[in-house]
Amino acid sequence: MTGSILIVDDDPVQRRLVEAALTKFGHSAIVTDGGEAGLDVLDGPNAREVSVVILDLVMPGLDGIGVLKAMRERAINIPVIVQTAQGGIETVVSAMRHGAFDFVVKPASPDRLQTAISNALKVEAVEDEVKRASRRRGGGHLTFKDMITRSPAMDRVIRLGQKAAASNIPILIEGESGVGKELVARAIQGSGDRRSKPFVTVNCGAIPDNLVESILFGHEKGSFTGATDKHTGKFVEANSGTLFLDEIGDLPLDVQVKLLRAVQEGEVDPVGGRSTIKVDIRLISATHRNLLQQVKDGKFREDLFYRLNVYPIFVPPLRDRRDDIPYLVRHFMEKVAPTDPRRRLAGISAAALAMLQAYDWPGNIRQLENAVFRASVLAEGDVLTEEEFPQIRAQVEGTVNLGAEPTSAVANTVADAPLNEDEVADTTGPALSDDETTVRPQPRFGTLRALDERGNVRALADVELEMIRLAIDHYNGQMSEVARRLGIGRSTLYRKLKEYGIDPEAGRVDRLAS
Repeated sequence: MTGSILIVDDDPVQRRLVEAALTKFGHSAIVTDGGEAGLDVLDGPNAREVSVVILDLVMPGLDGIGVLKAMRERAINIPVIVQTAQGGIETVVSAMRHGAFDFVVKPASPDRLQTAISNALKVEAVEDEVKRASRRRGGGHLTFKDMITRSPAMDRVIRLGQKAAASNIPILIEGESGVGKELVARAIQGSGDRRSKPFVTVNCGAIPDNLVESILFGHEKGSFTGATDKHTGKFVEANSGTLFLDEIGDLPLDVQVKLLRAVQEGEVDPVGGRSTIKVDIRLISATHRNLLQQVKDGKFREDLFYRLNVYPIFVPPLRDRRDDIPYLVRHFMEKVAPTDPRRRLAGISAAALAMLQAYDWPGNIRQLENAVFRASVLAEGDVLTEEEFPQIRAQVEGTVNLGAEPTSAVANTVADAPLNEDEVADTTGPALSDDETTVRPQPRFGTLRALDERGNVRALADVELEMIRLAIDHYNGQMSEVARRLGIGRSTLYRKLKEYGIDPEAGRVDRLAS
C-alpha cells in the first residue's frame, strides 16, 4: 500500500470505530470530520498520499455526494467506499453514479470493511500497472481509426471530426460527461498537420477561480502572493500545437474576456506582465453544459460563444449507441489482461452483456470502463457474469432475463483475442454479422424514451416509428399480429411503413434499421 486510508465522517463515534478497524488490519488512517476537510487532504496545499477514501454520505455542509462530485471535477481518481445508514437502492445508485467504488451499510462489520478496502487496493494497483504499461508502449498519434465504435450514431461525429482536422478553425465539442470528448479532440489533433506538436489539456472546471487566469495565460514572478517563479501558462505551452479547454462552460466571466482576446488576436497577457505574447494554437473546447442557455442566463459571454461555436460537434451518450458496448467491453477487458497473464479472462457471459446493454450508463463510457475494469480485476472465474456487476444488476434486474441461455457468440468469446487493427479502424463498417449477433433486451425493456439526448420531447413520429419497429421485432415479423397488437389495421401498418420510407416486405426489424 502506497498511501493511507482517509476517513471522512462527521460522527466522532463512527470515526473511532472505523479507525480502530483499519488499525487492526494494519492500515494507516487519516481522520477528518467533514467533506471540506477531506478534500483538503486530497487536494489542498498540504495534500497527503491517499490510497482509499471511506466516505460518509450524510454530513452537514459538503456531503458525500458533494465530495464525489468535487473529486470528479478535480480529476482525483482514488477509490471511494461510501458509508450510509440508509441502505436503500436509490442511495446506492446515486453514490455509484457519482463515482463511488463500493458501499457499506452502517454499522459495517470490520470484515466487510476490510473486504471492500482490499478490493479497492487491488483495483488501484492494477490500474497503476495499466497506466505504466500504457506509458511504456507510448508513441503514435491517436486518429479516428483508433476509435472503437460500430454505431451509426457516431458516423456523423467521425465525419465532422475528419473534416475539422483538415482546417484550423475553433471547434466546440458538446456532450455529456464521460462520452469521450477528449478522445475526439485528440483524434482531430492526431489527424491534422499539428499531429507532432504539443497537445495541452486544461480542465477549466477543476481550477480554482483565483488561479484560472494564471494557469491559462501565465504570470510573472512576484505578480501576486505566492508567485515565487515565472509561469508560462497553457496557451504558451501549447504554442504551435493544440489547446484543449475541457468544461469551458465553467470559466469565470472575467477570464472569458481575456480568452476572447486570445482567440481573436492570437496573443495573451500574462498576469503582471508588461507585454503581450503571440501564440499560434489550434483551439478545441468542450462542455457538458448547454452553452446557449448559459448565454441566455448571463453566465457565458455571447461574443465568446460565437467565437468558439464555429464548428460544433455533438458526441451522443452511450445509451444512444448501445451497439458499441460489446466492442468497448472487449477493449477494456484487454487493457487489464497484460497486467496478470495468469488471470486472462476467457470472455463475458451473454446474460452479463445483455445486462450491460440494458443499463442507461449515466456516466457513459467512463462509467462502463470503470465497471468492466473493476469486474475484470475482482472476478473469481475466467468469465465475467452478472455477479461481477452487482450495482448494475440491482438497477436493471426485472427488465431483462438474466437467466437466459447464451445467444451470442461475441458474448462468450469477447476476450478470446485482442482487437486487431481492422476491428479498431472500421468505424463505419457493418454491425456484427449474423453469427456474432449482439445480445439485446427483447424488446428494449418494453419502454420508449420520451426525451432525446438534449432533454427535449421527441417528435411523435419518431416515437411511433420506434414502437412499430419494436413490435415487428417482438413478434418476429408476423405483420398481422403486429397490426393487431398495435390496434391498427394491416393496411394502415403497411401505409405507415411506406410513409417512413421502410420496405414493408423487409419483415424483421434488423432489416428495418437504416
